[in-house]
Amino acid sequence: MTLNGWMQIAAYFITLILLVKPLGLYMKKAYQGERTFLSPILSPVERLLYRLGGIAPDDEMNWATYAAVMLLFNLVGILFLYLLQQIQGVLPLNPQHLGAVAPDLAFNTAVSFVTNTNWQNYGGESTMSDLTQMLGMTVQNFLSAATGMAILMAFIRGFTRHNTRLLGNFWVDLTRSVLYILLPLSILLAMVFVSQGVVQTFSPTVIVNNSQSSPQTIALGPVASQLAIKHLGTNGGGFFNANAAHPFENPNPLTDFLLVLSQTAIPAALTYTFGKMVGDTKQGWALLAVMIIFLAVFTGMAYVAESTGNPHLAVLGVDQTANLLQPGGNMEGKEVRFGIARSALFAVTTTATSNGAVDSMHDSFTPLGGLAPMVMMLLGEVILGGVGSGLYGMLVFVIVAVFIAGLMVGRTPEYLGKKIEVFEMKMAALLILIMPLTVLGLTALAVVTAPGQSAVLNPGPHGFSEILYAFTSQGNNNGSAFAGLSGNNLFYNLTGALAMLVGRFGLAVPTLALAGSLANKKFVPPSAGTLSTTSGLFLGWLSGVILLVGALNFVPALALGPMIEQLMMIGR
Repeated sequence: MTLNGWMQIAAYFITLILLVKPLGLYMKKAYQGERTFLSPILSPVERLLYRLGGIAPDDEMNWATYAAVMLLFNLVGILFLYLLQQIQGVLPLNPQHLGAVAPDLAFNTAVSFVTNTNWQNYGGESTMSDLTQMLGMTVQNFLSAATGMAILMAFIRGFTRHNTRLLGNFWVDLTRSVLYILLPLSILLAMVFVSQGVVQTFSPTVIVNNSQSSPQTIALGPVASQLAIKHLGTNGGGFFNANAAHPFENPNPLTDFLLVLSQTAIPAALTYTFGKMVGDTKQGWALLAVMIIFLAVFTGMAYVAESTGNPHLAVLGVDQTANLLQPGGNMEGKEVRFGIARSALFAVTTTATSNGAVDSMHDSFTPLGGLAPMVMMLLGEVILGGVGSGLYGMLVFVIVAVFIAGLMVGRTPEYLGKKIEVFEMKMAALLILIMPLTVLGLTALAVVTAPGQSAVLNPGPHGFSEILYAFTSQGNNNGSAFAGLSGNNLFYNLTGALAMLVGRFGLAVPTLALAGSLANKKFVPPSAGTLSTTSGLFLGWLSGVILLVGALNFVPALALGPMIEQLMMIGR
């Protein structure tokens, strides 16, 4: 650990917090159809898109219609992306003349990008053509992110509206997410990346002789344009197999800082958008405070663990008696140009959001260092989380915390003027339980079956951690991998696709049902007995509920993996 490392981490948090209010306010205006500085350019485009699509923007939907349209739209996306992979061999912009992708891998990949997971059981530059990367992956990076943001808008309207069944129009929310937020930010960020040396070209691969005079194929492609939305939309699927550790995707510390910042900026700013839309910005700041505290604690945990390294690689001091820590910390699997502090920060933020991009190999982290990013997912990816999905996941925990607190003091639980009753708690319980059941169930299936065991490259607790991490990543629509797991086989492609579908749409539909129920309720004015949900006491209570639910669900599984591995490392 160094002062420089802590300063880099602190600089990130300060910059992130400074972005929250201006970006959050802009998004609030964009979603509510208010004038922004981009309105003169984008409003005519928005109206044109509605006319071309035959959409009446004032025709709002109830929760069931909103959910049905959302599901149908994403089903079409899966079918299109699957077909594109099957016929890429006869399509243009394929300089390496890559053929059709294997059916099970193509299905897994199509589900992965449509669900905002971007789990990759393939090497990007050696499997997908430039056209597939652009027309398939990059387009879905925009649309899958916009889908999560649209669902969040419908959920927020559940709190702001009263005595109605209408939650807005999915097509309008989707269009505004892409047109006013994701697209302008992506263009700006891509231009910055190109200026820093990120590749953006249609040129074919280059073959050069390396220092040993052996021919080496260097893949090129339209990388910067995909890289920007990959992080802004918390997608994470890299153009190259090495992802953000590849020098053509992430050339220097400045681009690395921008990648970390961009993958957390929108999820953080949406808390302020929420506060403005419900008419109480303190609510948004309160939620952000909980998220930032969790993120800071686990980032610090990863940094300390990786800086400490493996005690069995320590060296003797000058007096030949005192053991010193592993020199330089645990640099295995990390890029020298980023170092331990930036690698730890990237690892935790990429799993706190549903991004999943990596600038270091998580499989090479120490047991506690690898535990930190894994826990960020196991908590339900509500510590910032994916764009849209993270905040509505956190709001579900708020509802549960309010309900439990109400029971403890003998009052009907209320949140933002809405009574939390039986149906709301059924939906909230369902939303909290779906992910653990999916992750733990598929992990158990993998460890007791031959197809699941055959893909594990490391025996013992670390191999179990790899399996647990894989299904945690897919079940939470994250997409990062521990590696060390040969996931490109029929078993993992199909079970992984199932985990991603359930993790995305199995949660989205109950979320919309919950929003519909809240919107249909009447407003209950606050009284002297109303629980304050912005006080330090409630924020501590909310944090405790999140940790308690996560512990009850996953501590036994973590004990079989990273916890026992840590004990074995320090005790043998």
